[in-house]
Amino acid sequence: MTVPLKTPVLKTGAAAVEEATRLLAAGGLVAFPTETVYGLGADATNGRAVARLYEAKGRPSFNPLIAHVVDLKAAQALGRLNAKAARLAKTFWPGPLTMVLPKAAKCRVSDLATAGLDTIAVRVPDHKVARDILAGFGKPVVAPSANRSGHVSPTRAEHVQADLAGRIDLIIDGGPTPVGIESTIIACLEEPVLMRPGGVPRAAIERVLGQKLAYAPSGFLRGNDAPLAPGMLPSHYAPRTRLRLNVDRVAPAEALLLFGSGLPPGGKTAAKTLNLSARGDLIEAAANLFSHLRALDAVGASAIAVVPIPAEGLGEAINDRLARAAAPRPVSTR
Repeated sequence: MTVPLKTPVLKTGAAAVEEATRLLAAGGLVAFPTETVYGLGADATNGRAVARLYEAKGRPSFNPLIAHVVDLKAAQALGRLNAKAARLAKTFWPGPLTMVLPKAAKCRVSDLATAGLDTIAVRVPDHKVARDILAGFGKPVVAPSANRSGHVSPTRAEHVQADLAGRIDLIIDGGPTPVGIESTIIACLEEPVLMRPGGVPRAAIERVLGQKLAYAPSGFLRGNDAPLAPGMLPSHYAPRTRLRLNVDRVAPAEALLLFGSGLPPGGKTAAKTLNLSARGDLIEAAANLFSHLRALDAVGASAIAVVPIPAEGLGEAINDRLARAAAPRPVSTR
Protein backbone atom coordinates (compact mmCIF):
# COMPACT_ATOMS: atom_id res chain seq x y z
CA MET A 1 0.00 0.00 0.00
CA THR A 2 1.36 3.39 -0.97
CA VAL A 3 1.63 5.88 1.90
CA PRO A 4 0.17 9.24 0.78
CA LEU A 5 2.47 12.23 0.67
CA LYS A 6 2.02 14.77 3.41
CA THR A 7 0.76 18.24 2.61
CA PRO A 8 3.10 21.12 3.57
CA VAL A 9 2.23 22.85 6.85
CA LEU A 10 3.11 26.45 7.68
CA LYS A 11 2.67 28.15 11.04
CA THR A 12 0.58 31.30 11.02
CA GLY A 13 2.29 34.49 10.01
CA ALA A 14 2.85 36.85 7.08
CA ALA A 15 4.72 34.24 5.02
CA ALA A 16 1.89 31.72 5.44
CA VAL A 17 -0.75 34.27 4.39
CA GLU A 18 1.31 35.29 1.36
CA GLU A 19 1.73 31.66 0.27
CA ALA A 20 -1.97 30.97 0.83
CA THR A 21 -3.07 33.88 -1.34
CA ARG A 22 -0.59 32.86 -4.06
CA LEU A 23 -1.93 29.31 -4.11
CA LEU A 24 -5.57 30.42 -4.11
CA ALA A 25 -4.91 32.72 -7.07
CA ALA A 26 -3.37 29.74 -8.90
CA GLY A 27 -6.46 27.58 -8.30
CA GLY A 28 -4.98 25.74 -5.33
CA LEU A 29 -6.54 24.36 -2.16
CA VAL A 30 -5.49 25.79 1.21
CA ALA A 31 -6.65 24.65 4.66
CA PHE A 32 -6.71 27.39 7.28
CA PRO A 33 -8.21 27.97 10.74
CA THR A 34 -11.39 29.91 11.35
CA GLU A 35 -13.02 30.50 14.73
CA THR A 36 -15.32 27.52 14.07
CA VAL A 37 -13.32 24.68 12.45
CA TYR A 38 -10.53 24.46 9.87
CA GLY A 39 -11.79 25.35 6.39
CA LEU A 40 -10.57 24.09 3.04
CA GLY A 41 -10.31 27.19 0.90
CA ALA A 42 -10.61 27.62 -2.86
CA ASP A 43 -11.26 30.62 -5.09
CA ALA A 44 -15.07 30.83 -5.10
CA THR A 45 -15.06 32.42 -8.57
CA ASN A 46 -12.94 29.65 -10.15
CA GLY A 47 -15.12 26.70 -11.17
CA ARG A 48 -12.11 24.48 -11.81
CA ALA A 49 -10.74 25.15 -8.30
CA VAL A 50 -14.17 24.44 -6.79
CA ALA A 51 -14.38 21.17 -8.74
CA ARG A 52 -10.98 20.18 -7.38
CA LEU A 53 -12.19 20.96 -3.84
CA TYR A 54 -15.21 18.67 -4.28
CA GLU A 55 -12.87 15.94 -5.51
CA ALA A 56 -10.42 16.37 -2.63
CA LYS A 57 -13.19 16.08 -0.04
CA GLY A 58 -15.23 13.45 -1.88
CA ARG A 59 -18.13 15.86 -1.43
CA PRO A 60 -21.48 15.44 -3.24
CA SER A 61 -21.60 18.13 -5.94
CA PHE A 62 -25.22 18.99 -5.10
CA ASN A 63 -24.15 20.14 -1.62
CA PRO A 64 -23.53 23.93 -1.79
CA LEU A 65 -20.59 25.71 -0.20
CA ILE A 66 -20.31 28.78 2.03
CA ALA A 67 -18.61 31.80 0.46
CA HIS A 68 -16.35 33.53 3.01
CA VAL A 69 -15.69 37.25 2.64
CA VAL A 70 -13.83 39.86 4.64
CA ASP A 71 -16.66 42.30 5.42
CA LEU A 72 -20.29 43.28 4.88
CA LYS A 73 -19.56 45.24 1.69
CA ALA A 74 -18.03 42.15 0.12
CA ALA A 75 -21.03 40.08 1.27
CA GLN A 76 -23.44 42.53 -0.40
CA ALA A 77 -21.69 41.91 -3.72
CA LEU A 78 -22.73 38.25 -3.46
CA GLY A 79 -26.18 38.24 -1.85
CA ARG A 80 -29.13 40.54 -1.19
CA LEU A 81 -29.75 41.28 2.49
CA ASN A 82 -33.27 42.20 3.56
CA ALA A 83 -33.81 44.30 6.71
CA LYS A 84 -33.66 41.32 9.09
CA ALA A 85 -30.57 39.89 7.44
CA ALA A 86 -28.89 43.30 7.70
CA ARG A 87 -29.71 43.40 11.42
CA LEU A 88 -28.15 39.97 11.92
CA ALA A 89 -25.07 40.97 9.92
CA LYS A 90 -24.60 44.11 12.02
CA THR A 91 -24.82 42.11 15.25
CA PHE A 92 -23.01 38.85 14.46
CA TRP A 93 -20.50 39.59 11.69
CA PRO A 94 -17.66 38.92 11.85
CA GLY A 95 -18.57 35.70 13.63
CA PRO A 96 -19.91 32.14 13.40
CA LEU A 97 -23.13 32.98 11.52
CA THR A 98 -23.84 32.00 7.90
CA MET A 99 -26.80 33.50 6.03
CA VAL A 100 -28.41 31.99 2.94
CA LEU A 101 -29.39 34.91 0.73
CA PRO A 102 -30.83 35.51 -2.75
CA LYS A 103 -27.93 35.86 -5.15
CA ALA A 104 -26.98 39.40 -6.11
CA ALA A 105 -27.36 40.23 -9.79
CA LYS A 106 -23.59 40.45 -10.33
CA CYS A 107 -22.56 37.63 -7.99
CA ARG A 108 -19.25 36.23 -9.28
CA VAL A 109 -19.30 32.98 -7.34
CA SER A 110 -19.14 29.84 -9.48
CA ASP A 111 -22.47 28.09 -10.10
CA LEU A 112 -20.75 24.88 -9.03
CA ALA A 113 -20.12 26.37 -5.58
CA THR A 114 -23.80 27.23 -5.17
CA ALA A 115 -24.96 23.88 -6.60
CA GLY A 116 -26.80 25.75 -9.35
CA LEU A 117 -29.21 27.41 -6.90
CA ASP A 118 -30.39 31.01 -7.05
CA THR A 119 -29.27 31.46 -3.44
CA ILE A 120 -25.85 31.75 -1.83
CA ALA A 121 -24.54 31.01 1.67
CA VAL A 122 -22.27 33.80 2.96
CA ARG A 123 -20.17 34.26 6.09
CA VAL A 124 -17.72 36.85 7.47
CA PRO A 125 -15.35 34.86 9.75
CA ASP A 126 -13.89 36.18 12.98
CA HIS A 127 -10.35 34.76 12.96
CA LYS A 128 -7.19 36.73 12.22
CA VAL A 129 -5.68 34.13 9.88
CA ALA A 130 -8.87 33.72 7.86
CA ARG A 131 -9.43 37.47 7.66
CA ASP A 132 -5.82 38.14 6.62
CA ILE A 133 -6.13 35.58 3.82
CA LEU A 134 -9.46 37.01 2.64
CA ALA A 135 -8.11 40.57 2.72
CA GLY A 136 -4.95 39.58 0.87
CA PHE A 137 -6.76 37.50 -1.75
CA GLY A 138 -9.46 40.10 -2.40
CA LYS A 139 -12.10 37.65 -3.64
CA PRO A 140 -14.61 35.32 -1.97
CA VAL A 141 -13.26 31.98 -0.79
CA VAL A 142 -15.38 28.86 -0.41
CA ALA A 143 -14.18 27.01 2.68
CA PRO A 144 -16.09 23.91 3.81
CA SER A 145 -14.59 21.97 6.69
CA ALA A 146 -11.15 20.62 5.77
CA ASN A 147 -11.93 16.92 6.09
CA ARG A 148 -13.27 14.04 4.05
CA SER A 149 -16.93 14.58 3.27
CA GLY A 150 -19.17 13.34 6.06
CA HIS A 151 -16.28 12.71 8.48
CA VAL A 152 -15.64 14.45 11.81
CA SER A 153 -14.82 18.14 11.31
CA PRO A 154 -11.22 19.26 11.98
CA THR A 155 -10.36 21.57 14.85
CA ARG A 156 -6.57 21.16 14.59
CA ALA A 157 -4.10 21.13 11.72
CA GLU A 158 -3.21 17.49 12.40
CA HIS A 159 -6.87 16.55 11.85
CA VAL A 160 -6.65 18.09 8.37
CA GLN A 161 -3.44 16.21 7.62
CA ALA A 162 -5.01 12.93 8.74
CA ASP A 163 -7.91 13.33 6.29
CA LEU A 164 -6.47 15.19 3.31
CA ALA A 165 -2.71 14.46 3.19
CA GLY A 166 -1.46 14.73 -0.37
CA ARG A 167 -4.83 15.90 -1.70
CA ILE A 168 -4.46 19.64 -1.01
CA ASP A 169 -1.67 22.19 -1.45
CA LEU A 170 -1.13 23.77 1.97
CA ILE A 171 -2.22 23.62 5.61
CA ILE A 172 -1.84 26.69 7.81
CA ASP A 173 -1.47 25.69 11.45
CA GLY A 174 -3.13 28.19 13.75
CA GLY A 175 -3.59 25.84 16.71
CA PRO A 176 -6.97 24.62 17.98
CA THR A 177 -10.04 26.52 16.81
CA PRO A 178 -11.77 28.42 19.63
CA VAL A 179 -15.46 27.68 18.91
CA GLY A 180 -15.01 24.10 17.70
CA ILE A 181 -18.33 23.62 15.88
CA GLU A 182 -19.51 25.05 12.60
CA SER A 183 -21.42 28.27 12.08
CA THR A 184 -25.13 28.66 12.65
CA ILE A 185 -26.97 28.82 9.30
CA ILE A 186 -30.01 31.07 8.86
CA ALA A 187 -31.97 31.23 5.60
CA CYS A 188 -32.90 34.89 5.06
CA LEU A 189 -35.03 34.56 1.93
CA GLU A 190 -38.35 35.73 3.35
CA GLU A 191 -38.82 35.19 7.08
CA PRO A 192 -35.62 33.93 8.79
CA VAL A 193 -35.39 30.14 9.17
CA LEU A 194 -32.86 28.25 11.28
CA MET A 195 -31.29 25.60 9.06
CA ARG A 196 -28.37 24.47 11.20
CA PRO A 197 -27.63 25.25 14.86
CA GLY A 198 -24.06 26.34 15.40
CA GLY A 199 -21.68 28.80 17.01
CA VAL A 200 -24.33 31.50 17.56
CA PRO A 201 -27.09 30.14 19.83
CA ARG A 202 -30.68 30.31 18.59
CA ALA A 203 -31.74 32.43 21.58
CA ALA A 204 -29.21 35.16 20.73
CA ILE A 205 -30.56 35.39 17.18
CA GLU A 206 -34.16 35.45 18.37
CA ARG A 207 -33.35 38.33 20.75
CA VAL A 208 -31.95 40.41 17.90
CA LEU A 209 -34.87 39.64 15.60
CA GLY A 210 -37.52 39.95 18.29
CA GLN A 211 -39.21 36.76 17.09
CA LYS A 212 -39.04 32.98 17.30
CA LEU A 213 -37.19 31.20 14.54
CA ALA A 214 -38.80 28.53 12.42
CA TYR A 215 -36.54 25.47 12.16
CA ALA A 216 -35.85 23.42 9.02
CA PRO A 217 -33.12 21.00 10.11
CA SER A 218 -33.08 19.11 6.82
CA GLY A 219 -32.31 22.31 4.92
CA PHE A 220 -34.57 21.30 2.00
CA LEU A 221 -36.89 24.24 1.40
CA ARG A 222 -39.37 25.13 -1.36
CA GLY A 223 -39.41 21.53 -2.61
CA ASN A 224 -35.81 21.64 -3.88
CA ASP A 225 -34.08 18.31 -4.31
CA ALA A 226 -30.78 19.78 -3.11
CA PRO A 227 -30.03 21.38 0.25
CA LEU A 228 -29.76 25.16 0.39
CA ALA A 229 -26.71 25.08 2.65
CA PRO A 230 -23.86 22.85 3.84
CA GLY A 231 -24.16 20.35 6.67
CA MET A 232 -27.75 19.43 5.85
CA LEU A 233 -27.26 15.79 4.84
CA PRO A 234 -28.81 13.37 7.36
CA SER A 235 -25.48 11.53 7.87
CA HIS A 236 -22.63 13.97 8.49
CA TYR A 237 -19.77 14.73 10.91
CA ALA A 238 -19.41 10.96 11.39
CA PRO A 239 -16.58 8.92 12.93
CA ARG A 240 -16.04 5.39 11.62
CA THR A 241 -17.17 3.96 14.96
CA ARG A 242 -20.92 3.73 15.54
CA LEU A 243 -22.38 6.22 18.04
CA ARG A 244 -25.02 5.45 20.68
CA LEU A 245 -26.64 8.61 21.99
CA ASN A 246 -28.28 9.48 25.32
CA VAL A 247 -27.01 6.32 26.99
CA ASP A 248 -27.82 5.41 30.58
CA ARG A 249 -25.48 2.39 30.59
CA VAL A 250 -22.17 1.59 28.88
CA ALA A 251 -21.79 -1.82 27.25
CA PRO A 252 -18.56 -3.83 27.36
CA ALA A 253 -15.90 -2.77 24.83
CA GLU A 254 -17.55 0.62 24.21
CA ALA A 255 -15.76 3.97 24.43
CA LEU A 256 -17.47 6.70 26.45
CA LEU A 257 -18.09 10.39 25.79
CA LEU A 258 -19.10 12.18 28.97
CA PHE A 259 -20.53 15.58 29.83
CA GLY A 260 -20.54 16.79 33.44
CA SER A 261 -19.51 14.95 36.56
CA GLY A 262 -21.69 11.84 36.44
CA LEU A 263 -20.63 8.37 35.31
CA PRO A 264 -23.24 5.94 33.94
CA PRO A 265 -23.24 2.27 34.98
CA GLY A 266 -20.51 0.38 33.13
CA GLY A 267 -18.49 3.55 32.62
CA LYS A 268 -15.57 2.41 34.76
CA THR A 269 -14.74 -0.36 32.29
CA ALA A 270 -15.09 1.70 29.09
CA ALA A 271 -12.38 1.15 26.48
CA LYS A 272 -11.55 4.87 26.72
CA THR A 273 -13.34 7.81 28.34
CA LEU A 274 -13.21 11.49 27.44
CA ASN A 275 -15.27 14.30 28.96
CA LEU A 276 -16.53 17.19 26.84
CA SER A 277 -16.66 19.32 29.98
CA ALA A 278 -16.38 17.94 33.49
CA ARG A 279 -17.83 21.19 34.85
CA GLY A 280 -20.83 21.07 32.50
CA ASP A 281 -19.79 24.09 30.38
CA LEU A 282 -21.42 23.92 26.93
CA ILE A 283 -18.91 26.36 25.42
CA GLU A 284 -16.05 24.08 26.48
CA ALA A 285 -18.02 21.06 25.29
CA ALA A 286 -18.50 22.54 21.81
CA ALA A 287 -14.79 23.33 21.52
CA ASN A 288 -13.90 19.72 22.47
CA LEU A 289 -16.59 17.85 20.51
CA PHE A 290 -14.86 16.98 17.24
CA SER A 291 -11.39 16.40 18.69
CA HIS A 292 -12.86 14.04 21.32
CA LEU A 293 -14.85 12.15 18.68
CA ARG A 294 -11.70 11.68 16.61
CA ALA A 295 -9.74 10.47 19.65
CA LEU A 296 -12.42 7.95 20.65
CA ASP A 297 -12.78 6.81 17.03
CA ALA A 298 -9.10 5.84 17.03
CA VAL A 299 -9.57 3.37 19.91
CA GLY A 300 -11.29 0.72 17.79
CA ALA A 301 -14.15 0.28 20.27
CA SER A 302 -17.36 -1.54 19.38
CA ALA A 303 -19.25 1.78 19.70
CA ILE A 304 -18.98 5.23 21.25
CA ALA A 305 -21.52 5.70 24.02
CA VAL A 306 -22.56 9.34 24.49
CA VAL A 307 -24.31 10.56 27.63
CA PRO A 308 -27.21 13.06 27.30
CA ILE A 309 -26.21 16.66 26.52
CA PRO A 310 -28.50 19.55 27.56
CA ALA A 311 -30.28 21.05 24.53
CA GLU A 312 -30.14 24.71 25.50
CA GLY A 313 -27.67 27.26 24.10
CA LEU A 314 -24.77 25.64 22.24
CA GLY A 315 -26.15 22.29 23.36
CA GLU A 316 -28.62 22.48 20.48
CA ALA A 317 -25.73 22.58 17.98
CA ILE A 318 -23.84 19.82 19.81
CA ASN A 319 -26.89 17.55 19.74
CA ASP A 320 -27.46 18.32 16.05
CA ARG A 321 -23.90 17.23 15.19
CA LEU A 322 -24.17 14.10 17.32
CA ALA A 323 -27.51 13.13 15.74
CA ARG A 324 -26.07 13.48 12.23
CA ALA A 325 -22.92 11.57 13.24
CA ALA A 326 -25.09 8.73 14.57
CA ALA A 327 -27.41 8.59 11.54
CA PRO A 328 -27.34 5.60 9.15
CA ARG A 329 -24.50 5.98 6.67
CA PRO A 330 -25.16 6.28 2.92
CA VAL A 331 -23.60 3.62 0.75
CA SER A 332 -21.50 6.26 -0.98
CA THR A 333 -20.80 9.98 -0.49
CA ARG A 334 -19.46 10.48 -3.99
